[in-house]
Amino acid sequence: MSNTTTSRRAHRITDATFDPRLKTYTFWGTTMFLVITIVGIAILPFWLIFGKMYVNRYYDNLFCELTTRALHFKKGIWFQTERTIPLDKIQDLTFKEGPLLRHFGLSYLKIETAGQSVQGMADMTLTGIVNARNFREMVLDQRDLITDQQTTSATAPEPRDGDDELITLLKQIHETLQRIEQKTG
Repeated sequence: MSNTTTSRRAHRITDATFDPRLKTYTFWGTTMFLVITIVGIAILPFWLIFGKMYVNRYYDNLFCELTTRALHFKKGIWFQTERTIPLDKIQDLTFKEGPLLRHFGLSYLKIETAGQSVQGMADMTLTGIVNARNFREMVLDQRDLITDQQTTSATAPEPRDGDDELITLLKQIHETLQRIEQKTG
């Protein structure tokens, strides 16, 4: 395996931990939604019986990992969602706490990326991360590190074979332009 391949591989920085209070928030939030909808009232008895089991399994399947190049997220029981967002595509990572979330001691991170289809919509929302502010800062710091490296490598290319001839030619062109400038000035 070449050094280039090894250096491009993403390495795990940290895993996000989800707050157990997220289970209570999810259970009661869904219960309230079912209470205020007509169809939900019919489903409510089943939710009250099986909801805690569902919420526990859902919580156990939550996964979020920050690597050197991307943010990986997985959730779901019956319908699983896996997302990988390259860090250099993240434009904004918003930390939010609403009154209900604050009551449960939770917050969420709204991740917006370059080129998202609907303006103002989040590409991904992570609810209930322990120390969400610190996790947000880690993601933004790693994103800045990646984008700074890309900018540096794009502005300062490595010298290649044959560059000496090109540099000599550019120096000759520069000297010629200076002579022309002296004659016309």
